[in-house]
Amino acid sequence: MNKKYIFLIILAVLAGYIIYDSTSQPNVNDLKGNFKEVSSYRNANNTGPIIRIYAVTVENTPWEEMRKYGDLMPYTKYGSTKVYFFDQSKAFPEKVVPEEQNFDARYAANCVAMYSKDANGQVSFSRYPFKK
Repeated sequence: MNKKYIFLIILAVLAGYIIYDSTSQPNVNDLKGNFKEVSSYRNANNTGPIIRIYAVTVENTPWEEMRKYGDLMPYTKYGSTKVYFFDQSKAFPEKVVPEEQNFDARYAANCVAMYSKDANGQVSFSRYPFKK
């Protein structure tokens, strides 16, 4: 074999590895808990901080899976991402908004967890965030 064929074989193997690696990355469908995004908000501001808010339903309360779900959601440096998790067997908001209260207060009791990543990249995860 000459050098050209060896180079082409190495290039093909490298391309195959890159394709395999990029298609086998974990995603939210790999998580247990039957997560379903029911509402989302992203501000249209592309020059300042990007604000993302999600409402997601989940079966049971797989706490570690919820945190992993939040980690897999998009995040922009100096922006913020919030994910509210709701028991799928109870009422949940169909719309989230960029206000102090991100959804109608009547659904707060049904929120089982909240994941938040702030502008500094600090992550917080709280169980039953609206229970007193």
